[in-house]
Amino acid sequence: MTRPQPPQLPPPVLPLATTSINRSYHLGRILGLRLTAETSAFVALIVLWVVLAVVGSQALGLTGPDVVVGGALTVLLHVGLTLAHHLGHALAAERTGYPMVGIHLWLLLARSIYPANEPPLPAQVHIRRALGGPIASTILGVILGILALLLRPVGGMVYAMVVFLFLDNLLVFTLGAFLPVPIADGGTLRRWWPRK
Repeated sequence: MTRPQPPQLPPPVLPLATTSINRSYHLGRILGLRLTAETSAFVALIVLWVVLAVVGSQALGLTGPDVVVGGALTVLLHVGLTLAHHLGHALAAERTGYPMVGIHLWLLLARSIYPANEPPLPAQVHIRRALGGPIASTILGVILGILALLLRPVGGMVYAMVVFLFLDNLLVFTLGAFLPVPIADGGTLRRWWPRK
C-alpha cells in the first residue's frame, strides 16, 4: 500500500531567489485552509517590526518594552488583517462552490491558493471570489475606525496601534486591493469583469 503524497508547497511568489534562499514553509491550517509562508514573509515582518519600533520610539516617545512589545503585537495584528482578508476570499469562494485550499504569505501580503486541477470557471465566480477579501476588510475597517475614534481621548500606544491597523487595513487590504495589478484583487476584477 502506498502512502498518499502530501500536497506540494506553493512556489515562492518572489522569483528573485533560488529555493535555498526563498523557500516555502508549511505553518499549519486555519479554518481548514493550508497556511504556508515563504522566507520573504518572515524577513518582511521582522523589517516591519523594526520600522514600527523606530517610529514608536522617535514619534511616540515609547521606550524599552513598550517599543518591542508594541511593535511585535502590531506586526502580529497585521498578519491577522492579512488572514482576515483572505478568509473573506475563502468564504466567498466556498459560496461559489469552488473553494480555496490555502493561504500563502509572502512579503507583507498573501495570496489565495486554489486547487491546481480547478476547471475553467465563469467570470462571475472569479469576480465573487475576488470581492470577498475587500468586503471582509471593509467590515473590519469599520470596526477598527470606530475603535480608533473611541480610543482617541485616551491616546497612547494602544491608540497608535489601532490607528496604524485602521490605516493599514484601509490602504492595503480595502482600497489597495482594488489596484488593477495582477497581484491584487483589482487585477482579477479587471481581467474578468468585461467577460461577465
